[in-house]
Amino acid sequence: MTDEATVFHIRPLHDKDRNWVAHFMDEHWRSTKLVSRGRVFYGHLLPGFAAFHGSTDHCTGKAIGLLTYHVENQGCEVLTLDSIEQGIGIGSALLDAVKTAAIHAGIKRLWLITTNDNLHALRFYQKRGFRLGHIYHNALEEARKLKPQIPILGFHQIPIRDEIELYVNL
Repeated sequence: MTDEATVFHIRPLHDKDRNWVAHFMDEHWRSTKLVSRGRVFYGHLLPGFAAFHGSTDHCTGKAIGLLTYHVENQGCEVLTLDSIEQGIGIGSALLDAVKTAAIHAGIKRLWLITTNDNLHALRFYQKRGFRLGHIYHNALEEARKLKPQIPILGFHQIPIRDEIELYVNL
């Protein structure tokens, strides 16, 4: 028997989704502005995938997850990954969706940046085959010049200083 509370659907983002994605990002990231490796992106304008309870139509289904990404030079960077409900496979399903899309587009490498305080993300991605790539020491000093809202202290009151690159070859 399937628990209806855990049934969800994944679908690509569409132009009509931009407003609710902006609200989602404001709620979960405090801004639609993202900074990765010294570059600014606006998350609500990026391609991505969303997870919904029940219906795939955001008007009737509840958004429970979001992944945004950017493709450049045979690489696909995951910029955001959020799951409202932990432990039921939403994050993994969103990650699988972007991997599948990247492979179909001929992309050879999927990668992302997280910060040194984000132990949950480091564990999550490594369990899904990602490897540690580079550590960019003190990168958050420069990132805060582009996005001053980035806090000084992160998870577990760890000072946020470094960007950590994780990757998987496809």
